[in-house]
Amino acid sequence: MKLEFLYQINEFDEHAVRLSDFNSAQARAFRDAVQQVVLTEKKALDVHTLDFVESVNCLFTLRIAAEDLGIEEVVGKHLYCDLTTAGYKNMVRLLEPFCNKESKGYEWLYDIDTPIGFLFSAGDQSLK
Repeated sequence: MKLEFLYQINEFDEHAVRLSDFNSAQARAFRDAVQQVVLTEKKALDVHTLDFVESVNCLFTLRIAAEDLGIEEVVGKHLYCDLTTAGYKNMVRLLEPFCNKESKGYEWLYDIDTPIGFLFSAGDQSLK
């Protein structure tokens, strides 16, 4: 599974954090990590440190917040995703189809009006 920050993905000067190039076993492992660390233990999850994740050009941390803020870029390419518990529960729900069978599809893991989206893309599709 690749983790990367994609800069200026469209004419609106929007960006994305993308997890891509994975199989259903890796999708399950990611879903389980979000469920266990973020939702059950209520701790931050450093996605870039997971054994099955290869960080291409950024560090990425999921954190629980009082409101759904989405992803913010921090100096040095360390990005943080701040969502509520409900936001992460919805994310786990959106991950389910990728966990049950091999897929070439993709899903945006939250719907917040922010300049940085979170893309979960099974294939290594070009979006640069």
